[in-house]
Amino acid sequence: MTFSIVGYDAKEKEWGIAVQSKFVGVGAVVPFAKAGTGAVATQSYANTSYGPQALELMAAGKSAEEAMELITKDDADKELRQVGLIDASGNPATFTGSKCYNWAGGVTGKNFAAQGNILVDEKTVQAMADTFIETEGSLAERLLSALNAGQEAGGDSRGEQSAALLVVKEKGGYGGFNDRYIDLRVDDHAEPITELIRVFRLQQLYFAPSKPENVAAVEGSLKEELTANLLRLNYLKAELENDEELYKALTAYIHTENFEEREQETGKIDLEVLEFMRKQ
Repeated sequence: MTFSIVGYDAKEKEWGIAVQSKFVGVGAVVPFAKAGTGAVATQSYANTSYGPQALELMAAGKSAEEAMELITKDDADKELRQVGLIDASGNPATFTGSKCYNWAGGVTGKNFAAQGNILVDEKTVQAMADTFIETEGSLAERLLSALNAGQEAGGDSRGEQSAALLVVKEKGGYGGFNDRYIDLRVDDHAEPITELIRVFRLQQLYFAPSKPENVAAVEGSLKEELTANLLRLNYLKAELENDEELYKALTAYIHTENFEEREQETGKIDLEVLEFMRKQ
């Protein structure tokens, strides 16, 4: 009832899953991942114990294929299940039980496994595989592009309802306290993948680090525009007495809008913050 892709980025040491289903809250059921260990997508009458079990096995050094064999071998209903795994080294494995509803199947390649069931046809899974291979960018961007391509190729034969994206990396979570680098869900929506991509871009705006090329000095016309926007948004009074007042107002704006991750040294601004301000 679902299609998904699990993937690995060897350079950034990230593991992740993107998934869509005609099923409410798919993100609460399918994805499991742990930094330094791997990622799991368990679906089609999902046995959610597969997630923790596979991660425990891969943490102990089992490959994705070995973990797959172990988690499924004693499950009396394994022929109803579908699972995709990526291990600590990016080795993939996918399993589709013989009783999964058609169309059902999966494909693996370097650093990914894509699978789906109750699909229009095999083109969905192949589109996910091809897109993941051909797309450049972060792991999250590649997973989302692959998921979107799968939908455009046919997707779930019953339609759309929910989607999720989970990416883990060591100390990647908020404040560096856990590995939950990106954890986003759209639980019920007419176009869940499109909405998930929108929410991902918003998440990146708030939490991705500033790009050096987007950091600019607050001077000249940029200073005038910043002042005008802070006036318009009531962070400044009508008359600006000094630069200290301007930077104090900018700091207040950044903290109010939760842009702490993009806060710069005094006298500079991330242009993506200014662009957000323009649109308010």
